[in-house]
Amino acid sequence: MDLVSMEIGNDETQILADALQNNNTLHTFIISRRYRKKNQITDIGVTYLADSLRKNTTLTTLGLDGSKGGYCAVVEAAVQLRNDKTLTELDLSDSDIGGKLVHHLSDALQDNQTLTILNLCSNKIDDTAMKCLSDALETHTMLITLDLAENKIQDFGAQCLARILKKSKTLTTLILRSNQIGQDGAQYISDALEHNPVSFIDYQINLTLAFMF
Repeated sequence: MDLVSMEIGNDETQILADALQNNNTLHTFIISRRYRKKNQITDIGVTYLADSLRKNTTLTTLGLDGSKGGYCAVVEAAVQLRNDKTLTELDLSDSDIGGKLVHHLSDALQDNQTLTILNLCSNKIDDTAMKCLSDALETHTMLITLDLAENKIQDFGAQCLARILKKSKTLTTLILRSNQIGQDGAQYISDALEHNPVSFIDYQINLTLAFMF
């Protein structure tokens, strides 16, 4: 189900949520507010959807890109991460996620071992948030792709990320472009990659990383 360009608001979303309450066949659910003139779903509408999808066990792709209601985006993601043991891909790009929201997301990630793709690009993840996230992902055994592009990660955040790289046996794609990683952070990542199967790393506009690789 794709709601990217449909002209709906919170009232219509509540009706849709009621219809989805007992749905056991939905595999893909995408909500986007990039087309703001058409899609007027706010945090309230996302909450309706989160409640209706709590019992869903078939969802494998959940897209919340462009949802400026960061709190509700994370709440919905947390519901799925905890309850849906088939979820493999989570897209929370461009969702204003940072600070305490990362803590909520990290708590849910600790209970999940099915996620293979996690997209957190274009958010507000700084070093403190990266530490919290790395604590959650350090024991995750299935993650293949991690997108952290266009955040606020600096050297300490890179050091935290390096812990994930050293322990992960599955991560093959890491996207870090447009962060603020300096020489020390680049060295942490470089050392960690010696122990990791990562085959693709995107580091554009991290000048020190670009120089080292």
